Amino acid sequence: MWFLVVYYALGQESFFFAGHDISIRESLDNYGALVWPGAVALCQFLENNQQQMNLMDKAVLEIGAGTGLLSIVATLLGAWVTATDLPDILSNLTFNLLRNTKGRCRYKPQVVSLTWGQHLERDFPCTSCHYDYVLAADVVYHHDYLEDLLATMRHFCRPGSRTTLLWANKVRFQSDLRFTETFKSSFKSTLVCELPQEEVRIYKATARE
Repeated sequence: MWFLVVYYALGQESFFFAGHDISIRESLDNYGALVWPGAVALCQFLENNQQQMNLMDKAVLEIGAGTGLLSIVATLLGAWVTATDLPDILSNLTFNLLRNTKGRCRYKPQVVSLTWGQHLERDFPCTSCHYDYVLAADVVYHHDYLEDLLATMRHFCRPGSRTTLLWANKVRFQSDLRFTETFKSSFKSTLVCELPQEEVRIYKATARE
């Protein structure tokens, strides 16, 4: 008799940001459990541009946080961070955040479930949820939720909010380029960093008033 044994390979990635060694547990069974190039690029950008992007004591939200690397770095840079992703991602996300920030940071990062485009006003009401920065890295790829992603970005980076959105993306598909054009028409955006070798672009955006 044969038995089918299913297992998920766990990997470890090591980084050094904000003066700390960071160890990330990955899982190969889910897109959200891998570290993607856009996250690494945005971490480096935040560390290298602390005068222009000072996260100290700022409220920061990450959408599509995945393994949590970007949220960890933002926390280590002094931000009060809320990391969000789909429910099945949160266990590994929480593990990585706690392992890499405990005893190292001013604020304990929060982990919250967020499905793009769903129950935004109920779960993150405009009257009480304000963030100085919204971070997004490699959230655009070949999936069917790009309109929901854009609606989520608009919810948090809305007119009058004074919220700055930082989005890092590795160009892989035509859908990336189409989304970029829609993004640029939806927000006042500036290309602040481009890494041609990695094909990663980082945009800074605010709401159109």
